[in-house]
Amino acid sequence: MKREILVALRMTAVTFVLTGFAYPLLVTAVAQLAFARQANGSLVPEAGAAVGSELIAQAFTSPGYLQPRPSAAGADGFDATASSGSNLGPTSQKLRDRVAADVARLRAQNPRAPGPVPLELVTASGSGLDPHLSPEAAAWQAPRIAEARGVEARSIREIILAHLEPRQLGFLGEPRVNVLRVNLELDRRLGRPPAAR
Repeated sequence: MKREILVALRMTAVTFVLTGFAYPLLVTAVAQLAFARQANGSLVPEAGAAVGSELIAQAFTSPGYLQPRPSAAGADGFDATASSGSNLGPTSQKLRDRVAADVARLRAQNPRAPGPVPLELVTASGSGLDPHLSPEAAAWQAPRIAEARGVEARSIREIILAHLEPRQLGFLGEPRVNVLRVNLELDRRLGRPPAAR
């Protein structure tokens, strides 16, 4: 019996060292060597400081900026420590009420936007932190951004198209734009909008 207990304790110790220390250190080292930027959070630097991550959405509410999808992450949304969807289904009255309120708000904020409100602007992603929009949902917001910045909508659309990210490996996913990257480019090219100063 004593021998079996010693064997079990040794196996536990070896397994603990291998899976608790050696494997995580190896994976961390490989990630830092091969994918350092991604392993460190894909941070976006601006003026010498990180202003966000390419992978985590932020709330942009000023009319002079591209606004992301709604977020169900955390109590007020966009909480990177509470990534989650709303878990509300298509028969949920709460979801229908929120979507209807968001459509009304977006219509009021974007009176010159062409066509109906894009679906992704009123539905949260599965993580609640999706930092991307389709080119169509981004371009739909161009008239509002242009008016807030005092430029033509064509200028805003050009900036959006300049930041178009293609499908990964040419066939995975859909073309998209990163909201943070576009907003930083808007500030670089056009200055900060009056409401953001």
